[in-house]
Parts: sequence; C-alpha cells; structure tokens
Amino acid sequence: MVSRIEHPAGGYKKIFETCEELNEPIPAVVVGVIPEWLSGSLLRLGPGLFEVGAEPFYHLFDGQALMHKFDLKNGHVTYYRKFVKTDAYVRAMTEKRVVITEFGTAAYPDPCKNIFSRFFTYFKGIEVTDNCLVNVYPVGEDFYACTETNYITKVDPDTLETLKRVDLCDYLSVNGVTAHPHIESDGTVYNIGNCFGKNMSLAYNIVKIPPTPKDKSDPIAKSKVLVQLPSSERFKPSYVHSFGMTENYFVFVETPVKINLLKFLTAWSIWGTNYMDCFESNETMGTWFHLATKDPAEYIEHKFRTSAFNLFHHINSYEDDGFIVVDLCTWKGHEFVYNYLYLANLRENWEEVKKAAMRAPQPEVRRYDLPMDVYKEEQGKNLISLPYTTATAVMRSDGTIWLEPEVLFSGPRQAFEFPQINYSKFSGKNYSYAYGLGLNHFIPDRICKLNVKTKDTWVWQEPDSYPSEPIFVQTPGSVEEDDGVLLSIVVNPGADQRPGYLLILNARDLTEIARAEVEVIIPVTFHGMYKP
Repeated sequence: MVSRIEHPAGGYKKIFETCEELNEPIPAVVVGVIPEWLSGSLLRLGPGLFEVGAEPFYHLFDGQALMHKFDLKNGHVTYYRKFVKTDAYVRAMTEKRVVITEFGTAAYPDPCKNIFSRFFTYFKGIEVTDNCLVNVYPVGEDFYACTETNYITKVDPDTLETLKRVDLCDYLSVNGVTAHPHIESDGTVYNIGNCFGKNMSLAYNIVKIPPTPKDKSDPIAKSKVLVQLPSSERFKPSYVHSFGMTENYFVFVETPVKINLLKFLTAWSIWGTNYMDCFESNETMGTWFHLATKDPAEYIEHKFRTSAFNLFHHINSYEDDGFIVVDLCTWKGHEFVYNYLYLANLRENWEEVKKAAMRAPQPEVRRYDLPMDVYKEEQGKNLISLPYTTATAVMRSDGTIWLEPEVLFSGPRQAFEFPQINYSKFSGKNYSYAYGLGLNHFIPDRICKLNVKTKDTWVWQEPDSYPSEPIFVQTPGSVEEDDGVLLSIVVNPGADQRPGYLLILNARDLTEIARAEVEVIIPVTFHGMYKP
C-alpha cells in the first residue's frame, strides 16, 4: 500500500484553496457505466473557505464548512455544494473577518472598536465554534453536520440548506462529542465526549440518542448519559476523535495528547488563544484502554496499558472467545500529529512536505487484543490465546495488563487512514476487509484495501490525483463482505477539463467501474456518508 508516486508539481495545493458554492446542481460527464442499483447521494463535509477578507485561517481544521453532494440516479450524476450557514460563517461574512476562534486560528476583537470595548471583549468568555466541517450523520429522520464541539447543525440532505443549530449541552452533560458516532440498525446513536465528573474532575461520558419515537418527536430531546469513564488526569482530558463499539462493549482509547483545561479556561479569553494552543503531551502515561459494558452500562475496572500513540480513527472492534479485538489507525509516540497539519505546511513544495513528514509521528495500522479474563494466567504470561493474532497481553505485578499489538500495516510516512468497512453488516463483528485513504507524507494520493486477516493489500492510484475517504456501498442482496462499490471524490488539478470527479471502484479489487467528472475543483473533504 506504499505510494509509488511523487508530487513535484505540487498539484495537491489546489485542494487547500477557497472555492465558491454553486447556485444549482451541475451535471457530470459519466465515463463508464454506473450500476443500475446505485441510486442515492454521497454527502461530504470539509473546509471550503480558507480566508475571510485579508485574514487567513491557519490550520487544516479551520476553514468554513462546505457541504458537497453527488446525486446518482438512473446512471446520471449531478454535483452540488453549499456552505453551511453556521454562526461562525454568517458572522464572518457579515463582519468580513474571523469572528469566532477556530481550531488553529484565534479570533480577535474588532479593530474598529475603541480600546475599552476591545478590552472588555477579551473578558466576555469563551465562544465555542459551531463550524461543522468534519462529518454528517443521521439522527432519527434528520441529518446533522458536525465538528467536535457541543454544537451540531441540522441540514437538509436534498437542498443542502442549513436548518438549525443544536446545542447538545441543553440535553446532555458533555463539553462536546466526537464527529464519529456509532449508529445501530434501528437508528440508535452512541457517542462519547468529555465532561465534569465527581469532585469536578474531568471524565468521559458515553451518551445515547434513541431511535425516532413513535410520536415522531425529536430523539435528541430524549438523549441520556449511559456510563462515565474516568480520566487519567484530573484536569487534563485526552483528545478524543473516535471510539470503538462491539455488540456488548464500548472501547475507549485514552491517548497522551491532552487538553490543558486551565489554559483553555483562562489564557483563551484573555490572550486570544486557539484550540491548538491548549494541547500538550503527557510524555510518561503511555496509552490507556478503557472498557464498559453496553447493557447494563457499567465501567470495567481492568487497567489496560500500552506505549504512547496518537489515535484518530478506530477501524473496527469485535468480540471473539472471551477477547475484544481492536483495530486502529495509530501514529507512534506522544507528539500531537495535528502539529503538522497547518496549512502553511501542507501548501509547501513537495520536498518540504516530505521533510516535515520525516519529523512527524509515524503511522501504523495495529491490532490490540484485550482479554476479559485477566486472571486466567499467572503474572508475566501471555493472556491471549486467539490462534490468528500475534498481539499479546501480560499481567504485571502492579495489576496493569500490558498490551503489545500485531502490526497489520506499516510504511514509513505512508498512512492508511480515514478507514471504512462494510459498516451495516460488520460493525462490531469479526470481519476481513478495511478500506482507507492512503496518505503519502500527509498528502492523500491513493485508495487502499487491507485484508486484516491475511494482510493482503490492493491500491488504486493515478498521477497527480488526490482522492478522499472511500465510502463503501454494499450491492443489494449480496452475501460476501466486499461485494459492493467504493465512492470517493478525486481531484486532478492538472486536467485540462473537468478536474474533479466522483470515482466508483469495485470494492473487491479496486478496479474502476465509472467516474462522473465536473468542471470545478473540489477542495479537501474529511468525512461523509452515502444516503440511499
């Protein structure tokens, strides 16, 4: 899965440039034949506005949210995009400046105000962004664009109109939730976020939003906290981007990347600090794994520990014969990977991009096995008896269980990231295939498939082409796990015409089935979903 292509022309810079929204859907030119059964919408979120007037956004996760939609029907395809009209976006457009602090860009008081007004503005407290550029997911019969704060934004998946902002703090005890909920077949939504626990210590709450009630009322109003997990540090919660879920358990991986709450609450409101300024690394804690049962929802006191790594995306977790198998996209070490995702770094010439990636934490796809019976072997002996993995777990004299992983894929500066599986059939179950976006020194330049059992790999790649996270869509009525297609938005900036396209691949071998080309550049997108 290692990239064989270099990018000296720097075409990737185009996916980090501002674009305009569209007034109406535009038709795509289809090359190949789209399967007759593939009828629906690919919805994607990402940044589309990288500066406001003369004020730039500095980090990859700062640009204002742009929602994209490829509609597929009867072999025809259209493309549409609109900015999500969040408070952050509307106020920035109105005042022609950055008004609300984003992930790596601080907002400052209006320079047109006098010095006294500006001084008091600094002390008005933290105004949390609602810039929902990360993902979109269903809640009941509605759809919400999200980031990682307490705000989610209801959108119309057909017109892409912004409908309303929802503050989850009105319903739940959380400071924010991830952009990667787990959704069961009946529509139940699970998520995780940090919160204030006992004695004002920080903790993590796993929350549940039920399916749409019979009376069709808003399921968010019936949200509840299921179980609380402790934090390794009282006032410094770890950064959480996703979590794992099996049929009977929740899996939370607590990494050494910490949010300094004191700095968040003080320096921000006084000095114009941004989110990135509030992160720090605990160089001694390593990484902790936490487990909780789903029903009844209870925390399990086992102390699973391993070496330090960054984690953004879980691939899948499942139970097997008394063990919980957890597959992850990790980055080695305690330094925060997001330090390398400033736009200035990503827009550098190719040789400079490669040099920066040499200094960054290195990616690795890993499998960890967590034994539920931690006392079945004496101290110092491997507790894992599954025949198909080399991962180990050993009880130590201090009562902790030390985990060592099996490496499923590793390539220097070559990441398998933004993972997807056949979610509807194999989420939380023993599975074989994962699909991902290949990052070449942080630049997305290929689509990958990994057999997690045999470690066989497949790759789709073309020169000067920059794809997005591949979304798996299963063939109706199929039985095989990989019987379906992958959908990805690809940008080829050097194309004379139609530089952006929707790519449709056969999920079995990553051969191309069709592409639907449009005459516009499409900026980078992070996550999304297929809506039948």
